[in-house]
Amino acid sequence: MDEVNLPAQTSNPDATLTPGKLGQLPAGLHVGYTSDVGQKRERNEDSLQIVVSHLQHDLGLEPFGLFIVADGMGGHQKGELASALAARVAASSLLKDVYLPFLSSDKSADNRPLNEALQVAVEQANKAVIKQVPEGGTTIVLALVMGNNAYIAHVGDSRAYVLKQGALKQITEDHSLAKKLEQMGQSAEEVQQAQSVLYRAIGQGESIDVDTRIQHLPPGSSLLLCSDGLWGMIDDSTIKSILDSAASPQAACNELIAAANAQGGRDNITAIVVSMGLDT
Repeated sequence: MDEVNLPAQTSNPDATLTPGKLGQLPAGLHVGYTSDVGQKRERNEDSLQIVVSHLQHDLGLEPFGLFIVADGMGGHQKGELASALAARVAASSLLKDVYLPFLSSDKSADNRPLNEALQVAVEQANKAVIKQVPEGGTTIVLALVMGNNAYIAHVGDSRAYVLKQGALKQITEDHSLAKKLEQMGQSAEEVQQAQSVLYRAIGQGESIDVDTRIQHLPPGSSLLLCSDGLWGMIDDSTIKSILDSAASPQAACNELIAAANAQGGRDNITAIVVSMGLDT
């Protein structure tokens, strides 16, 4: 099992570029990740968490992956503390409730339903931030990949996208005032002014609503988790173009961050790309 928890400027140091596009990779989970401070900020308040496992048995290759992006808020180091804490606590909860039962030979055990496990993980992260970083807050988007399904949970405006069959789709909805105003038909100027205002985030209150969904990931598809420092600087067509042409998930992450920085890099930028290899 490989685990990564990186709250600062970083990329995958061990990744090697695989010839061919993301949709042509061999069987298994293929992962890339990068987090960058951007061009304007002094500190990186984003955090990411990655846990990857593969189980090979007589029925084939069974992948497991946990991927988290958190974008901290609060200033004076409160944001980076909140995002790192939320990522660690959510990961710990899911490893206990989902991964350890996944490894267990006792399939009759009374395991927590996946949807409930996702909600509990984010709720525990929220409680931890309120208690330990009371002036901080953070978004979170996480994906639990088991086989060819991704179980998604999110709070805030960090996003998940899926690329499959040549189409890119955002599969999370921003919990931002800007999104609300856009849905109400307000002017582009009003939407832009409200872009950084969240109506739902970890650390804002004792109770928290968590959005969850299941996303099928067929062979050849890719999942992108990212902070608003990425999608706020480059549009969906640019994201799709990079994912379509990248040689590997790591190459895709590096190119996405470079593109966001080339457009000004006004915020911290974090991306995780998970690609499903082709069945053999």
